[in-house]
Amino acid sequence: MILDGKKVSEKRLEILKERIEESGLYPRLATVIVGEDPGSQLYVRMKHRACERVGIGSVGIELPEDASTERVLETVARLNRDPDINGILVQLPLPGQVETARVIEAVSPGKDVDGFHPYSLGRLLAGTPVFSPCTPKGIMTILAEYGIETAGKRAVVVGRSIDVGRPMAALLLNADATVTICHSRTQNLADEMRSADILVSAVGKARFVGPDMVGEGATVIDVGINYDENGKLCGDVDFAAVAGKAGAITPVPGGVGPMTIATLMEQTFLAATLRACDPAL
Repeated sequence: MILDGKKVSEKRLEILKERIEESGLYPRLATVIVGEDPGSQLYVRMKHRACERVGIGSVGIELPEDASTERVLETVARLNRDPDINGILVQLPLPGQVETARVIEAVSPGKDVDGFHPYSLGRLLAGTPVFSPCTPKGIMTILAEYGIETAGKRAVVVGRSIDVGRPMAALLLNADATVTICHSRTQNLADEMRSADILVSAVGKARFVGPDMVGEGATVIDVGINYDENGKLCGDVDFAAVAGKAGAITPVPGGVGPMTIATLMEQTFLAATLRACDPAL
């Protein structure tokens, strides 16, 4: 079974558009990008297009490559104070001279639609999330849409990053899976991966996951966005080799990526809804 994230995201965005129209609210998302990295600029443009599609207003702020930490913090502070802005997204990665942790922590938790603020991550770990990192939450949506059970299942997450691996493990744990996180120091990695009912790969290595690492009938979620030696876009998983062994699998492209943006849109609307209920947020 191919887990079609593009199809699911299209469905979710159409539902969200109707909900926004019915709500009478006008959510607004502000993006902050530092520098001119082509990949980051592409991602930001995609997010603005999604906003336009569902009826979310968007504001794009571009800062120069040499912007200081203080300048980025001043920008975030201004957006925090703006009552018309419901969500703030600082596009990562930031240039080396900018202190990323300080910038993330400066975003108001009530506008942290990217789900990276320590408050948001703490809520997630406590089992009471408000905003979760968009990629892991999008993966949970895919699993739910395709009726893939998590309760009582063995889930293995490969990668321990704060933006994907760790929150992914927390979301799966909150959904009653038994979770193992693997990383570069894990011993007998292939054995751990083969034991998974649900395998999530977020290692960033082209076609790293082969059929010898996947259990028969497992659900395989590929978070990787890589380019092979021929410059072709691919995931962490050797799709052609693994697809015949997996019970369900996400493609790259068209799997996890579209769900990340759809989740960002949903969380921006959630932020607007929460603010309408409590203007102090």
